[in-house]
Amino acid sequence: MANVIIIGATGGVGRRLARLLVGSGHTVIGLHRKPEQATDMSGNGVSPVLGDIIEMTPSELADAAQGADVIVFTAGAAGSGLDRTTAIDGDGPGRAIEAARILGITRFYLVSAFPEAGRLRERVDAFEHYMAQKKRADADVAASDLDWVILRPGKLLDGPGGDTVSLGRAITYGDVDRETVARVLLALIEQPSVRREILELTDGRTPIQEAIGDLRQG
Repeated sequence: MANVIIIGATGGVGRRLARLLVGSGHTVIGLHRKPEQATDMSGNGVSPVLGDIIEMTPSELADAAQGADVIVFTAGAAGSGLDRTTAIDGDGPGRAIEAARILGITRFYLVSAFPEAGRLRERVDAFEHYMAQKKRADADVAASDLDWVILRPGKLLDGPGGDTVSLGRAITYGDVDRETVARVLLALIEQPSVRREILELTDGRTPIQEAIGDLRQG
């Protein structure tokens, strides 16, 4: 069983992943920014650690992650401003990588963004900045010496999720429920042989375990 810290544990994907991990017998640490979030997290079997990814140094992140052997970074600024997007989506994964090195953690999972996201909409500078920061973070993770997986989901929805997907190194853009993203992350964490991969994810017809098994064979 893994000991997982989720950076972004109160977000749409992070909350769902925490529930699934706990339900599968893993130990979960959840980084949260607001003190009042701790009660719900504890009630759901997650060990809450108070901290703001914008303010925390790599050393402070390492303190928060004590005991973990897996880091999942699924935090995001969620359109709350250019500076926050730079600090969270752009700078945050790099600080988490440094924290992993401090602790000797090798396994790192980053929830990123599909390159084609928003391409059919009118150009908006804030969104272009967000995409640039996501790509910068991807590059930082891919250049690291960790056993990383970068997961790029399509357009995120809040449906019930499913157990079939389209998952691969390059696929056509589409929709995917946050619950499905969480299920794929759980399956990846439970299959550590899939590593140093950039994967794109949408709804599809392939069972999750089969899709990940295909990656192992590839």
